[in-house]
Amino acid sequence: MIKYIGSKRALLGHVTGAVRRLLPDGGTVCDLFSGSARVGHALKGQGFRVWSNDHNAYAHTLATAYVQADRERWADRAERILAELRTVPPEAGWFTRSFCEDARFFHPDNGARIDAMRDRIEAMGLEPELKAIALVSLMEAADRVDSTAGVQMAYMKSWAARAFNPLTLRMPDVLPGVAAGPCKATRGDAVEIASQIEADLVYLDPPYNQHSYIGNYHCWESLVLWDKLETYGIANKRIDVKTRKSPFNSKPGIAPALASVVGSLAAPNLIVSFNDEGYLSRQQLVEMLSARGHVQVIEIARPRYVGARIGIHNLKGEKVGAVGRLRNVEYLFVVTAQPVVLADAA
Repeated sequence: MIKYIGSKRALLGHVTGAVRRLLPDGGTVCDLFSGSARVGHALKGQGFRVWSNDHNAYAHTLATAYVQADRERWADRAERILAELRTVPPEAGWFTRSFCEDARFFHPDNGARIDAMRDRIEAMGLEPELKAIALVSLMEAADRVDSTAGVQMAYMKSWAARAFNPLTLRMPDVLPGVAAGPCKATRGDAVEIASQIEADLVYLDPPYNQHSYIGNYHCWESLVLWDKLETYGIANKRIDVKTRKSPFNSKPGIAPALASVVGSLAAPNLIVSFNDEGYLSRQQLVEMLSARGHVQVIEIARPRYVGARIGIHNLKGEKVGAVGRLRNVEYLFVVTAQPVVLADAA
């Protein structure tokens, strides 16, 4: 899966373990801010019926491939599609100009491969799930040969060694369907759809500070939408990054937005993921969530994301400073009607 600062890869065991303790007989889990789709993918792999949602197109595409699509239905056709895409001759176009020449996120040789493959995918007229699998394969292939510190706010001053590797498509790890019923992926605003969620448990992993996911991963949004919007700045961000603002990226906006979501959800169980770099404190979150029932908190100390460990860089990829700390604390707030024993609660 793609490099992602919000990814819960390192915390999957804690998250899925808490879900299993709350739903020992299985059930339906909704991941309302699905991001990289790692959590939904892991839960589907453990037999849960999953509903993944995100408002960004690239995240919805990841969830469509990793949560909604079933391997037994699509694997053979997807392999044939990827085999065809591997034979497409490179041809530089909008993506190469925008993200390899005007900006330097990818080497132009790989940019030409991305352009040609993406044009071919668009021309194929694929069913949504099959198209998502092809797009995720291309996105992940591009991620493996990028020249960034992990986000698309800036690129390296000199090409990363991996940028010279030829882009290679691989089949994403699409999972078999689950006995509990079909999983699904939606693209919606969490505040707007929270009241529509029907699930045994809802997992919330909202943005928690000023860092916008659409700004950090604008190349993926453009690759998926293929709308070739006007761009701006040294990083060549999509022009709509300026207008697609989330209240969760705002210090005054996050508390009312999260309270609205929490208050609208009808699910009997809730798990909220946050950390100590967020706009809301542990105590504020406990107070907000206590209105729904019993709150237990799991604390996990973790290294900060790779960009923080590398240091602070300007938009040209030049190192201009060092971060103040290299570790943070991840929180899982587990909310239930009645107390449930969680071995690692703090």
